Amino acid sequence: MIIYFLYRLITIYEWLLIIYALMSWAPDLRNSQVGRIIGQLARPFLSIFDRLPLQFAGLDFTIVVAIIALNCIQRLLLLIF
Repeated sequence: MIIYFLYRLITIYEWLLIIYALMSWAPDLRNSQVGRIIGQLARPFLSIFDRLPLQFAGLDFTIVVAIIALNCIQRLLLLIF
């Protein structure tokens, strides 16, 4: 039961990161109340990957690496339990 809850929580967080990435296309969204809340939820995890050189040709692949890391965590949860 707890593993299922963690699995779903990680999936929701992945979607939150995708929404955070899409908000970068409309900068006014990040300044809204919802945008600030999503930013406060997403930035702590993304800051782990900020030290890595993931910016190429003006594109930031930090969110992609973060989602891959979350997928690996999900798979490990399923393998262990």
